[in-house]
Amino acid sequence: MSPLFIPGPVEVAEEVLAAQTQPMLAHRSAAFEELFHRAEGNARKVFQTKSRVFILPASGTGFQEATMRNLVRGRVLVCVNGAFSTRWQQVAQTNGKQVDVLEVDWRKPIPPDMVAEKVKKQKYDLVAIVHNETSTGLLNPVAEVAMAVHANSPDTLVAVDAVSSLGGANLEMDAWGLDVVFTSSQKALALPPGLTLGAVNERAMARAEEVPNRGWYFDFIRLEKHRTANTTPTTPAVSLIYALDLQLKRILEEGLPQRFERHLRMAQYTRAWATGRGFGLYAPQGYRSPTITTVENLLDVDLSAMISYLKQRGMVIASGYGSLKQSTFRIGNMGEISLDDLDNLLETINEFLDKGN
Repeated sequence: MSPLFIPGPVEVAEEVLAAQTQPMLAHRSAAFEELFHRAEGNARKVFQTKSRVFILPASGTGFQEATMRNLVRGRVLVCVNGAFSTRWQQVAQTNGKQVDVLEVDWRKPIPPDMVAEKVKKQKYDLVAIVHNETSTGLLNPVAEVAMAVHANSPDTLVAVDAVSSLGGANLEMDAWGLDVVFTSSQKALALPPGLTLGAVNERAMARAEEVPNRGWYFDFIRLEKHRTANTTPTTPAVSLIYALDLQLKRILEEGLPQRFERHLRMAQYTRAWATGRGFGLYAPQGYRSPTITTVENLLDVDLSAMISYLKQRGMVIASGYGSLKQSTFRIGNMGEISLDDLDNLLETINEFLDKGN
C-alpha cells in the first residue's frame, strides 16, 4: 500500500531504491558511459522523441532556468493559469528576460486562439507553458497551443514543463512539435528526487548557439558536447542514474499506453468519489489531470483535521497550493500507485467524513 498520495515525492519501488546501492562508478569510465547511454536512450522513448535528453542533478525548476538562459534572446511569452506556470514567469524575470504574460482564470485551460493572437502581434523567441498544472489539477492543451504557435510564428520555440505529467500522461514531443520538454524524477516517473530530464530538439540547439551568456552549469552546448560522449560536464548523480536506468526499463515494460491508461483510470475513480461525496472538481471537464485531482472543499470539511486523520493511518494527501490552500485538497495518483491503494485511501477519508467531521 502506498502512503504518499501527493504530487511528489512519490513512492518508489523497492527494487528501484535498491538499485542506488550498487557500487559507485567513476563517472569518466566506460562502465558509466554504458549506463548513461542506455538511460538516455530509454528516456527518449518516454519523451516520445528522437532528440537528445539531458539528465541533470537538479529539480525541474533548474531546467526552467536552463530553458530561459539558453533560448531567449529577446522576448518570451509565458502562459499562466496556475502556480507553476507563474514560476515560469518568475524564472524568466529573475534571469533578466523581457517577459509578456498571457494569464487566464486558473479554472480554465490556456486557449490556443489567444496564444495565436499574441504571437501574431509580437515576435517571441519562446512560448512557455505547463502541461499539467499541479496546483489546479488541470491539463493544458499543449499540442493545440504548439500548433497555434507554429502556424502563426514559425520561428518561435515552444517549451513545456511536463514535471508532473511525463510518464503518467500522454505527451508526444516530436508529433506535437515541441522544442523543449522537461520533467522531474520524483513525480510520475516514480524515482527519488534529485534529477531533471530535459529533451531538446535541433531547433532549440541551433537557437542556443546564438544566445550569449547562457551560463555554465546549464549550457546546452556544453551539455551536448559531453552527452555525445555519453557523459556529463560535471559529476553526475551516479546512484540516481542507476535507479533511473532500472525505472525506465520498468516503465517501458509496462508499456506507455498501459501506464497512461492506469493513471487515467485512477484519476477518474477519484473524481467519481469526490463528486459522489458532494465535493467539487476545480479543473473543468475535458481538461482534468490524469495524475492529480484538485478537489474543491464544497462541504467545508476541516481539511487540517482530515489530513491529520490520514497521517495517523499512514497516508498522506496534499492540501491546496498557494491561494487555493484553504479551499481545496489534492490527491495524487502518480507512479507506482494502484487502484487498490487509492481505494484504501478513499475508504479512509470516508471513515473520517462519516464520523461527522
